[in-house]
Amino acid sequence: MEEKINPNLDYTEVAPDELVEAQSNWETPEEPPLLTDPALYINHNLSHLQFNLRVLAQSLDEEIPLIERLRFLLIFSSNMDEFYEIRVAELHHQVGLDREIPGKDGLPVQEVLRQINLQCHEAYDRQYEILNQVLIPQMEQQGIRFLGASDWTEQQAGWVRRYFRSEVMPLISPLGLDPAHPFPRLVNKSLNFILSLEGKDAFGRESGMAIVPAPRSLPRLFLLADNLCEDGHNFVLLSEIITAHADELFQGMTVKECHPFRVTRNADLEVNAEEVEDIALALRGELHLRRFGAAVKLEISSECPERLCNFLLERFSLSEDELFRIDGPVNLQRLSVMIDQLDRPDLCYQVFTPMLPNALKEAGTIFETLRREDYLLLHPYQSFAPVIDLLRQAARDPQVVVIKQTLYRTGEASELVELLAEAARNGKEVTVVIELRARFDEEENLNFAGILQEAGALVLYGVVGHKTHAKAMLVIRRESRKLVRYAHLSTGNYHPRNARVYTDYSLLTANQEVCKDVAKVFQQLTGMGKAVKLSKLLHAPFTLHKQLLQMIDQEAEAALAGNMGHIIAKVNGLTERKIIKALYRASQAGVKVDLIVRGMCCLRPGVPGVSDNIRVISIVGRFLEHSRAYYFRNAAPQVYCSSADLMERNLLNRVEVCFPILSEKLANRVKKELELFFSDNCQSWNLNSDGRYVLKKTRAGQERRSVQEMLLERLAV
Repeated sequence: MEEKINPNLDYTEVAPDELVEAQSNWETPEEPPLLTDPALYINHNLSHLQFNLRVLAQSLDEEIPLIERLRFLLIFSSNMDEFYEIRVAELHHQVGLDREIPGKDGLPVQEVLRQINLQCHEAYDRQYEILNQVLIPQMEQQGIRFLGASDWTEQQAGWVRRYFRSEVMPLISPLGLDPAHPFPRLVNKSLNFILSLEGKDAFGRESGMAIVPAPRSLPRLFLLADNLCEDGHNFVLLSEIITAHADELFQGMTVKECHPFRVTRNADLEVNAEEVEDIALALRGELHLRRFGAAVKLEISSECPERLCNFLLERFSLSEDELFRIDGPVNLQRLSVMIDQLDRPDLCYQVFTPMLPNALKEAGTIFETLRREDYLLLHPYQSFAPVIDLLRQAARDPQVVVIKQTLYRTGEASELVELLAEAARNGKEVTVVIELRARFDEEENLNFAGILQEAGALVLYGVVGHKTHAKAMLVIRRESRKLVRYAHLSTGNYHPRNARVYTDYSLLTANQEVCKDVAKVFQQLTGMGKAVKLSKLLHAPFTLHKQLLQMIDQEAEAALAGNMGHIIAKVNGLTERKIIKALYRASQAGVKVDLIVRGMCCLRPGVPGVSDNIRVISIVGRFLEHSRAYYFRNAAPQVYCSSADLMERNLLNRVEVCFPILSEKLANRVKKELELFFSDNCQSWNLNSDGRYVLKKTRAGQERRSVQEMLLERLAV
């Protein structure tokens, strides 16, 4: 079994001292390649896929609790859906328009698609092997079972039959296919069944084929009552219930075959903000169309015969490459509802309480506390509550006159939105910049905009042609006949639930230079005029890219002058070509470059004569590494945190804010936390120059070091 679940998918585990041997297949050149050489750049889509494979690998890590390993498997499934909905869909769109645009790596789009297809088919096979051969058997040992029709007792089968007839069958609209009943438009990622039939119906029709869409209002998984089972948690899939009773949907006919399938569609919205008068109205119309975009992937039961598969491929205009035969539920991520129904803390990560700095617990207003010093929080290890408290106190403090905030993602039933609405009703001047084009949160953000507008807040939708991705809150308070500003700046969204699973830095400050800059950014977002000059902040699309390049070059100059040059950067993605070339030049000058890149990375470390001094790691663990932070040894200030990744879209096409950590104590803390990542020896993946990621492995007798676990011990309760 060990050989079967280990296909060659870049999951090799090697000890750290073996990494040097595996590091590169580049030969030492007589002259280093030119920095324009496409071979120096990794394709960003293939790199993104590699991140998803690192997530999948977590499901095999025996150090991780069983239910959390299942959760990683489901996250992989969700990530792959989005990968196809957005990235693969865009590649197909380019091919369809005959506008194939090779990336900086020089790979033709058709070649990228070919490699994606090969890797994804292997990855999907691996995913279901892990589920069926590893996770399900281990869950059964813990009394957690998925019961197929062949497993049902007579009592269980009776309950399922009654449930089908009373709750499922009345909601189903079976569709026999004939000239009067053409193939239906099926919703993106919905559960459906294709059936082959024998016999004639009441009208004498004999189509031989039907489609049954599963009711979208029903859960995909059911927990059987204790009185139906001997012990443990016993689940039944909706797909099993429908398959077992499909013959009842076609009275008088014989159902010869019934196979579940689902189609994944292009889900990227196409709204040209420059050509519409009301972007909110245009988005509402486009959201409906997202459910019926062009098909990009078909998943179907592995037992489905070739003729039915070919029939579906033809209807969806897909090729064999886009067909995935699935040995299990085709809508795998829907199993996540099971996790919520299990009361098994022994199979989950240990619960922790985010730490709250003592000064922020003290009685009195948060404004008094911030006047004394800045506070830098690292979520989720430290609590998100002070951010909520700042807004809550601002909404209810009679001395507060103005509140301004950006919202990108906030979560369902957001308390922040409620507090902003309360502030507006309390007579504050509330201005909210909501980014309606935050992917997959558009509808939620439209609803929040309506709530805020009804409360009397001024709601704007950012800047045409530039997503507002900055995370900022500004509070203006009247104190002793003068106006005093307070600000919150963050690397992550105003999303309390995400703040429990995403790592992000949050700065709470009353530094008037920083706060004045924040006010200027809001002025630029809401009004019109030339780019404003900021004193402390860097902001995209104006100064951030240029300043980052200058700071990288400054490290190179210091190294060439005989001084030590050192750069540490932690980001979600590194794809922007000028930044990569600058880092290559810094490495050639002797600068030590340490990069923590969670996802896409187009830079190749370890290339002789080019990136010998660059190392790149990716951390995949309990928390999603989302914080962006930069350290430059020869800069002043040395440490910055940012909402921006080192990607074209962030640096050139979005509104982003990068803020300095002016407190020496806080800056030193961030630097030490960044350095801590490179001591991780169990959840750290080293990027090789050939584009492969290699997981570090602890040697016998070596202490296990997980950076996330170490930060939990240091910062959480």
